[in-house]
Amino acid sequence: MDYQPMNEEFFQQPTLELAESLLGKILVKETEAGTASGIIVETEAYIGPGDRAAHSYGNRRTKRTDVMFGPPGNVYTYVMHTHCLVNVVSGDVLEPEAVLIRAVEPLEGIDLMYQRRGENKKEIELTSGPGKLTKALGIVKSDYGLPFNKPPLYIAEGRMPDSISTGPRVGIDNSGEARDYPWRFWVTGNRFVSKAKK
Repeated sequence: MDYQPMNEEFFQQPTLELAESLLGKILVKETEAGTASGIIVETEAYIGPGDRAAHSYGNRRTKRTDVMFGPPGNVYTYVMHTHCLVNVVSGDVLEPEAVLIRAVEPLEGIDLMYQRRGENKKEIELTSGPGKLTKALGIVKSDYGLPFNKPPLYIAEGRMPDSISTGPRVGIDNSGEARDYPWRFWVTGNRFVSKAKK
């Protein structure tokens, strides 16, 4: 497929706007095994030092979060419960914010996705969660710090969804009032949105 990577300016939007704008864009990963891609259908915004659910809450700067303090548009990967998760760094330099990509709809390289996720998986299970999509696309922790506007891991132009829904983020019950912020965005009715309440 002929993908058109997003330019740097796209990633300079305010974080909540970026989280919504990412819906309908295409997440692409090129590997030696081939190219796999998916349409982004679910995201979550994490807004830095004042967001108790964010890794950078209180301006925590660690080896893991360091990339968040840099320019927007870079890859922030980390491992949680053995799963690699992928985020888009957002916010200005020294304003550590990010958008988690929670689900994609398979587009290219579906055979590769089955190899990586298991031949017995149903298609609906391939990429319907943040840990599932990284495994299916071949996104790994060492992608950390790469720019999202050029290969091998990039976000490309797609098409605007007809309808977008918003609601609280998922799996952050210990984050006080931040657990109720409506900072999760998803393509209304898309079957690849994660199993969480839609």
